[in-house]
Amino acid sequence: MQLFKCQNCGQVLYFENSLCEKCGLLLGYLPEIATLSALAADGEAWRTLAAQRTQLRFCANAEFGACNWLVPQPSEERFCLACRHNRVVPDLSVPENLALWQKIQRASHRLFYTLLRLGLNLATRAEDPGHGLVFDVMADPPDSTAPRVMTGHDNGVITLSLAEANDAEREARRAQMHEPYRTLLGHFRHEIGHHFWDLLVRDGGCLDEFRALFGDETQDYAAALQTHYQQGAPANWQENFITAYASSHPWEDWAESWAHVLHMIDTLETARAFGVSVEPRVARDGSLSSEVDFDPHASTDIEQLIAAWLPLSFALNSLNRSMGEKDVYPFVLSPPVIGKLGFIMRVLHTAPRKVADAA
Repeated sequence: MQLFKCQNCGQVLYFENSLCEKCGLLLGYLPEIATLSALAADGEAWRTLAAQRTQLRFCANAEFGACNWLVPQPSEERFCLACRHNRVVPDLSVPENLALWQKIQRASHRLFYTLLRLGLNLATRAEDPGHGLVFDVMADPPDSTAPRVMTGHDNGVITLSLAEANDAEREARRAQMHEPYRTLLGHFRHEIGHHFWDLLVRDGGCLDEFRALFGDETQDYAAALQTHYQQGAPANWQENFITAYASSHPWEDWAESWAHVLHMIDTLETARAFGVSVEPRVARDGSLSSEVDFDPHASTDIEQLIAAWLPLSFALNSLNRSMGEKDVYPFVLSPPVIGKLGFIMRVLHTAPRKVADAA
């Protein structure tokens, strides 16, 4: 994520800010140019100070404190480029649901920030009835004996359990599943990986290379997951997989690896925006030195990302340990895993560059 600043007073801002706390101006995000801008009134609409865009209004979800993105005023579209993919939302008249959904919205907008920066195809269900991207965020039924909502993907439909936005519930599930990492943003990045496997691998002519790296995806998926949950991952799974869950089936291996590519791209951009460089004094050979002097979204070289990522993630883990927290990035990147990440990078940068219209 890049850094933003208020065009009126220069205050540095978070991506999610809707108000500059220093000068009091409202803020809105322009996804077409990836800019958070201070706003000035323009009749019944808004004008941006960043690009002198006129006649803009907020996404309809701003009403719920769940979006700060802008939409052109003449457009009949009520929702922004991210929120127009929401198909099912929980009952927002329930205060607890609203608070949890706001967290989910923050994570989804960070996802869309990266997808838009990468120029990936983001067709809605109306634009592509067969495989357009939609999100169904659903609360568990009130009957505690009824089946809980399961997070997953099916032909462009990403279902996310509202309970995942409850920090205590998500942590309990993480511990139950023996996972080292579980976040809302991680869920989004993983599930969108399944969506883009369909578009970029299955329909993109890359199946042979995929199978050579990840395995045969035609093996019974349900049976593979059942075996994984009953028997666990192979003892040597870290030699070939980014996570234990990735070892369950080639589809999950792809989705887990895809998520890690997005983790690296977004975090490296943040490091670049802050001018972060790593050069520990104890490693005089330079093996842990890193400076992000490139745009991670534009890079097509996995070795370039890895060379910057390994020292940075080591530093982040060390900082967290100093605060008594667990590692930010508790994963090992073996050579076979890096090969898979490199394949994903190649697929990403050869994909058709088509995004939904701004209006």
